[in-house]
Amino acid sequence: MQQRKICMLGAFSVGKTSLVKQFVSSIFDDKYLTTIGVKIDKKVISSKAQETTLMLWDLAGEDAFNKINPSYLRGAAGCILVIDGTRPKTVDVAYDLKRLTHATLGEIPIVAALNKADLKDQWLLDDATLANIQKEFTVIETSARTGENVEAMFQQLVDQMQ
Repeated sequence: MQQRKICMLGAFSVGKTSLVKQFVSSIFDDKYLTTIGVKIDKKVISSKAQETTLMLWDLAGEDAFNKINPSYLRGAAGCILVIDGTRPKTVDVAYDLKRLTHATLGEIPIVAALNKADLKDQWLLDDATLANIQKEFTVIETSARTGENVEAMFQQLVDQMQ
C-alpha cells in the first residue's frame, strides 16, 4: 500500500473542510468552523488495483491577511484547489495558490473543485472565467452538501498521481 499527501487549498469558506468531511465520513455540517493551521485526516482508497492511503491536509483558508505557509506543502503528491462558484474572488486565490504550489513543489497534479454545485443558480462566474479555469486545471464541479462528485474528485487526483 502506498501513502500520498494531498493538500486542500483555497480561500476562506470555499468548502475545503466540508469536502474532506464528506469524503472521509459522508457528513455535511451547516455550522462553519474556521480551520486554524492544518487539520489532517486520512482515507484508504483503491485505484488501478492498488490501495492508497490518502493523508488529507486541510489547510487554513487564504486571504489578504493570512497566507499559506509553504512548509505545509512539502511532501505533497497532489493538491485540490477549491473554488466557490458563488464568490468570483476565490478564483484569483486559486491561481495564486497554484503558483505557490508549483514554486514550492514543482509540477504536481492539481485538480480544481468548483464547489457548491448545489447552488449553481447562484454562481457568479461568467463563461470566460469558467473557460479560463478549465484551461488551467482539471475541473470537477462538486457539492460538499450533497456529495456530488466528491469521490470522483479525489479519484481523479489519485489517477493523475500514478
